[in-house]
Amino acid sequence: MSSAWENFFAATVVLASAGPIKHRLVEAFREHLADLEEDELPREIRDEFTSLSSAMCSVRPMKGENAIQATVRKMSDSEAGGFAVRIVGMLGVLARLQAAQRAPKLRAVGED
Repeated sequence: MSSAWENFFAATVVLASAGPIKHRLVEAFREHLADLEEDELPREIRDEFTSLSSAMCSVRPMKGENAIQATVRKMSDSEAGGFAVRIVGMLGVLARLQAAQRAPKLRAVGED
């Protein structure tokens, strides 16, 4: 999960940077998330990520662009913002899962 967390974190950094949301979304997804495999992700976000990935590549590209660029080009700024929110939400799930793994296991002790 660490690698997935790092990829989602890097994508979120891009999404939080300056510039038009569509440009940031294309860069975040293409550079950090497009190559993730479903089996690299925890079950808790697999369906959401698969849905996001399919949606991000749903438009046939024109000459000189890829499917991600074509898809985002067709989005409104509001729709692109919604996709960014989904990515940040998945990072949140990954962060909670990672924190839960690191939490010390508590056990009951007797009164000795």
